Amino acid sequence: MNMEFKRKLAIPMEVKEMYPLTGKMSETVDARIAELKAIFSGASDKIALIIGPCSADNEDSVLDYISRLIPVQEKVREKILIVPRIYTNKPRTTGDGYKGLVHQPDPTAQPDLFKGIIATRELHMRAVKETGFACADEMLYPENHKYLDDLLGYVAVGARSVEDQQHRLTASAIECPVGMKNPTSGDLSVMMNAIQAAQHQHHFIYRGWEGHSYGNPFAHAILRGYVDQHGTPYPNYHFESVRRLAALYGETELQNPAVIIDCNHSNSGKDPFEQPRIAKEVLSFRKYDPAVKKLVKGFMIESYLVDGRQSVGGGVYGQSITDACLGWEKSERLILEIADML
Repeated sequence: MNMEFKRKLAIPMEVKEMYPLTGKMSETVDARIAELKAIFSGASDKIALIIGPCSADNEDSVLDYISRLIPVQEKVREKILIVPRIYTNKPRTTGDGYKGLVHQPDPTAQPDLFKGIIATRELHMRAVKETGFACADEMLYPENHKYLDDLLGYVAVGARSVEDQQHRLTASAIECPVGMKNPTSGDLSVMMNAIQAAQHQHHFIYRGWEGHSYGNPFAHAILRGYVDQHGTPYPNYHFESVRRLAALYGETELQNPAVIIDCNHSNSGKDPFEQPRIAKEVLSFRKYDPAVKKLVKGFMIESYLVDGRQSVGGGVYGQSITDACLGWEKSERLILEIADML
């Protein structure tokens, strides 16, 4: 192979032994997963709000952000379950640019994957221990999931990964709810096939083992918009799109039909300030069709301490170095407004 093998990394079991969860932390994660499953099953009429930075680029500012969510969660706890985003892997369309905490625990330094693995586990552990939240992460690399599988409350499979067989099979073995995004082409059949695969049992090779998964009945859809052949973004959060998704679910025997509306990406044209309008629009039309209301289980919002984005090394505390985000004041106001509309 045309590559240099630098060093053998610690396997997940070894990392977990170095950084073990306490009994209290495991109880926190289990309780949050149970709350989220109740939303997706329809046992709870709350909505899920998966909210936080585009990428977790700085431990201090990410934990600062999540800590600010604690009093907000208390205010809206009867209507909303907040799931903070700690996205430690960042997909790059061309392969260039900051690839996330797991690659570069210091965005201004050279990649160090061992330090990155430790940094991602420590950050998720601190979030559970210090804030009481079990957080969300994107499964960009299925083989890395075991480093965090005892910590996560929610997992997302991205638009560029949703058609990949290993992502689908690994999702079928995950305990917490897994959201499958529509691909960048917008072809909903790809997403629906991914959900079906994730809900089924499978035998497959995982990290050198022959494994048997039991299926994830809480695998569900995420609508994030799409682009045409010219790269022009188009939304798919509108009433007609969600109603079409409800019809597609109706043609299947999938368990726990559900969709999370991603308010950024192609739905907003990557304009983070459009996210409040999109969420409110969905909440408005959700009231007029029982099938749509039953299907829409929540939202995904990209939000950080400071509006917008900066370049790596820009020096603005709590501002994204990847996609632009909604700042804290606007985000807090949006959460309270969503609660008022429910």
